[in-house]
Amino acid sequence: MLMGYNIAMIKIAPSVLSANFSDMKQAVYDIEYSSAEYVHLDVMDGSFVPEITFGSKLVNDIRPLSSKVFDVHLMVNRPENHIDSFAKAGADIITIHQESTIHIHRVLQMIKSRNLKCGISIVPSTPVCMITPILEMVDLVLVMTVNPGYGGQKLIQSCLDKVIELKEIREREDYSYEISVDGGINLATVQDAAAAGIDVAVAGSAFFSASDKNTFVESMKRLAQEAVS
Repeated sequence: MLMGYNIAMIKIAPSVLSANFSDMKQAVYDIEYSSAEYVHLDVMDGSFVPEITFGSKLVNDIRPLSSKVFDVHLMVNRPENHIDSFAKAGADIITIHQESTIHIHRVLQMIKSRNLKCGISIVPSTPVCMITPILEMVDLVLVMTVNPGYGGQKLIQSCLDKVIELKEIREREDYSYEISVDGGINLATVQDAAAAGIDVAVAGSAFFSASDKNTFVESMKRLAQEAVS
């Protein structure tokens, strides 16, 4: 296992997609005052995915409310048109989809040139082989474990095979990316994801429906540790 990739120490990234948009300040505070590491921000354009969420202005407005890592997940076509605005808004990581633009390498370079971490994501129907040429340059690989566009979906179990494959590639090639999963991650599924080899678990509905948000995060981390003990 690579140094720094201890499955027992997975990071939790609550997704504000499942928050009450009428009280986004409280949603950010819920994450800020938990032991979660990331704020996951799902940006949807109504084209790449069916729904529309928010743009860079919201990220800019909530940035002063949190010291957490802002993990911006662009589920949009032609993400190259939006890198500057989200960089200026306060993103720490910008993740684009392999399926969203022809010029993946160029867009990842754009992100890195803004001194941000860059990520690549794949939907359930996209195999890992489609992103192997650019794995050496990314900081994060986000495996979608549901078809993107809506919160509250059930995890597609077979997608965890991609996590195993990505972990094997990382170890073999001595790459340094984190492996994240997004979709259907909750107290019932986090152990399977941890056993596959994730570093980051995105949780939306499960986090925001929990009565005690910090207890939920701690339980996720404990269950992940148990899965690999």
